[in-house]
Amino acid sequence: MRLDRFDLNLLVVLDVLLDERNVTRASERLHISQSGASAALNRLREHFDDELLVQVGRRLELTPLAQDLAAPVREALLQARAAIARRASFDPATAERHFVVCASDYVIAVLLATVVQRLATLAPRLSLDLRSPPRDIAQALERGAIDLLVMPRQYAERLEHPQMPLFEDSHVCLAWAGHPRLEPPLTLARYMALEHVTVRFGDERSVSFEEWFLPRYGTRRRVACSVDSFSALPLLLVGTERVATVHRRLAEHSAHHLPLQLLDLPFEMPPLKETLAWPRHLQADAAHAWLREQIGLCAAELSAAQAPQASGPDRG
Repeated sequence: MRLDRFDLNLLVVLDVLLDERNVTRASERLHISQSGASAALNRLREHFDDELLVQVGRRLELTPLAQDLAAPVREALLQARAAIARRASFDPATAERHFVVCASDYVIAVLLATVVQRLATLAPRLSLDLRSPPRDIAQALERGAIDLLVMPRQYAERLEHPQMPLFEDSHVCLAWAGHPRLEPPLTLARYMALEHVTVRFGDERSVSFEEWFLPRYGTRRRVACSVDSFSALPLLLVGTERVATVHRRLAEHSAHHLPLQLLDLPFEMPPLKETLAWPRHLQADAAHAWLREQIGLCAAELSAAQAPQASGPDRG
């Protein structure tokens, strides 16, 4: 199909080429031959009267024009895909859609598990792919690689995409029920004297607790063990004299299944505020809006069932 004598199929090729900056990888993503990708690049160069991709050492770099084209081309394709996916009406009982939802395992346990149960009844032909948030969240949203994202408000606020608040949670101290040196109330001196287990993800969120704690108390906790999973953390406390600072809902859930005890923190911190974000181009999509509504309803039920009692930093 052509628009003003331009082959619109070339827009898809251009988008992938600008993203990959490699003809071979672009051809693999497009499921065409390398010679076909090269031919498409030559046609694009001829149309724009610009090299678009130039050899710099062993890699290809974008020309200034290509850099200017990248965002509007991606946005045009995302809008086109959103328009193609629309239907005159949306019936959750019969609609077939697939959504990629990114969230921490904590959010999956306390909120999204309920959402999945709800969808199994109301929308059995909708499927969810639940994943950990990618390293470059902003890029994933811009590329349309994910449909929904749940993350703490302090990180969501940096994104230039629609979002809405979901729920709040506080933090508590979690420890083995047989801990020989813990008696409530937990003092700050005792808290600092103990070894800690913490969650680290290898990105900026991994140190958010310490960045909040250190300026206020002038010292770091003694972290003896770290893990990249909220749900695995409680298992690492059983049979030890270590403690962890965790989300209250996660702590309460863990204490139902493991010999663990909860103690109030000896200091106050702002609450964790989880936020739902999604790509701009899906704002008006009926199926997407319905799914957002269901997540919001589950979050409201979660908040009504247990109002947070203590406070904690945004770490989930």
